[in-house]
Amino acid sequence: MTQSNESSTFRSVVGWALVALGVAVFTVRFLHEGAYAVPRGGNLVGGLGSLLLGGVLLWPGVPKWLGWAALAASPIVLFLGLYATMAELEETVSLYATDSAGQPAELRLWIVDREDGAWVGMPRAKALEHSLDGARLDMLRGGETRCVMPVLYDDDRETVGAIHQMKVEKYAVARAAASIGLYAREARDTTVALRLDPCPAG
Repeated sequence: MTQSNESSTFRSVVGWALVALGVAVFTVRFLHEGAYAVPRGGNLVGGLGSLLLGGVLLWPGVPKWLGWAALAASPIVLFLGLYATMAELEETVSLYATDSAGQPAELRLWIVDREDGAWVGMPRAKALEHSLDGARLDMLRGGETRCVMPVLYDDDRETVGAIHQMKVEKYAVARAAASIGLYAREARDTTVALRLDPCPAG
């Protein structure tokens, strides 16, 4: 096999892998009951980027420079696409909030349960941007939508750390990412926890 043929085969393999990953980013969300959660942010970039770069690499008439450029960019979208897919393989909930501009926002979150209720964690800036503390919000979990009122825990670092540790223990992707330094094993100073209390009746 000539070097040219080997290069073409390699591009084809990478191209098909990226296309498959791009499809997975969008289809994995059908595993969860309820309304479909459209990928956003980095997840959307990972899905569309994988499809785009995969298509470029599979294009028979792709210019050589463009093929090499697609290969060079593929590790970035590969990481984003893999994370977007793996994060949805286990229980994920949607919290429907509004952002700082007043626009609707669907927050996809990992969730854990303990005796005092259901909990989520996130960066402090994200919780503040969406004004989550004390808001009445709809949460989609297991195909059922319910009203919740998040209670922000920030100064209580022991609770924040405990909730983060529960997430690491529950989610395999968190443990895998932590093992290679892509996810914190312990809560960072910028991490907060939110207890999702049921909304009062009436």
